[in-house]
Amino acid sequence: MDRKLPFSSLVVIGTMLFALFFGAGNLIFPAQLGQAAGTNFWPAVIGFLITGVGLPFLGILAIGFSGSANLQDLASRIHPLYAVLFTSVLYLTIGPFFAAPRTGAVAFDIGIVPFLNGADPLIPRFIFTALFFGITIWLSLNPQKIADRVGKFLSPAIIILLLLLLSVALFSPMGSFQAPTSTYLSGAFGKGFTEGYNTMDALASLVFGIIVITIVRSMGVKSKKGIVAATFKTGFVAAGFLGVLYVGIAYLGASSVQSLGMLDSGGAVLTSVATHYFGQAGLVLLGVVILLACLTTSVGLMTACGEYFHTLIPAVSYKAIVLSFTVFCFIVSNIGLSNIITYSIPVLLFLYPLAITLMLLTFVSPLFGHARIVYVAVTVVAMLISIVDGLSALADTLPGSKLENVLEPIVTFYSKVLPLYENGLGWLLPSLIVIVVFGTIARVTGMSSQPAVNTENE
Repeated sequence: MDRKLPFSSLVVIGTMLFALFFGAGNLIFPAQLGQAAGTNFWPAVIGFLITGVGLPFLGILAIGFSGSANLQDLASRIHPLYAVLFTSVLYLTIGPFFAAPRTGAVAFDIGIVPFLNGADPLIPRFIFTALFFGITIWLSLNPQKIADRVGKFLSPAIIILLLLLLSVALFSPMGSFQAPTSTYLSGAFGKGFTEGYNTMDALASLVFGIIVITIVRSMGVKSKKGIVAATFKTGFVAAGFLGVLYVGIAYLGASSVQSLGMLDSGGAVLTSVATHYFGQAGLVLLGVVILLACLTTSVGLMTACGEYFHTLIPAVSYKAIVLSFTVFCFIVSNIGLSNIITYSIPVLLFLYPLAITLMLLTFVSPLFGHARIVYVAVTVVAMLISIVDGLSALADTLPGSKLENVLEPIVTFYSKVLPLYENGLGWLLPSLIVIVVFGTIARVTGMSSQPAVNTENE
């Protein structure tokens, strides 16, 4: 019989999940969006909330609803080889290649740089990131204590400190919303939607969901129904905190333009606003928030990556993987935040449609008997579009390359025939159509008798 988790346990797990999500990008991108969106604030923020809050929540539920042991198990509904490749690329993206190094870079840029008074940041960055990722290693080598360390202590500290800053900004705004920049002048919703990709939380949710389910099971919840209910409640707690803070940070950015003007980055927005309201004490307050937020995310990512790759390659120990990945994060974080963000965008534009369609398929899978052909067809269609989006973004980072010329006719064709393509959502309608068409074919022809998933426990 399942043990019913008390409300306090659900809140602790939910705030732990929030802290795992709430890291580098969750602070800088909403502030930057608020400044740029201006009077088109709400369409942009709603788009951002869908990818920054709704999709992570959906991802957590998908893992619980699927009954899968892990992301690779879920993705194997498409094909076992695809599952290994997709899962590995996703883990590397949210781990040592982009998201984890970004935590150290953001923590330094916002928490330390304002106190350097214009001094060369090279050596201070080296020292800070060495300490930051050293602490990450220490905390990541004891993953069983993550709920206590993060959920009971670090998460509430992040929430309280951020709410203090945002409350002052709300009751004493720096100014009124200004006209949107050119990128948000039209299509603000679509721009906000794709901007939410940068948080990487929808990708991370497919990883963090396993952490939540493991903790829930360790507390005595064993049935699929109980696990789904617990993941829903803890996911709702995390999503609620994320949503409130995103709106608040975006508002902070939008209301700052009249006083501060357009700033180069979300980090500059946050430091300038904190200084405006609290002076040097504000910079210290913000530095503490940033450090806690980035550290908890870094630990969560390294823990998840270490556990997955140890399972994939048992001959290499969990400790060795965490150590090597964290050292790699230390190296990458020293190339600078702007470079990390720039080179992550092509990968995100490629991965996000594949992750989102996998989530959607998980929930509608019982309707077509879990037939593998539906999973394969939808994934192929989404990939044909997302790979062009990713390569186009890569071409933008490589001026003068021949890649842009090669892609131009394909991009032109997609722009003409795919609704919402210019808003970064060209994959959405074709994927939905394929789900309906192939799902219907699977039911009518009896393909559902050849499922992509073992249905004995359904």
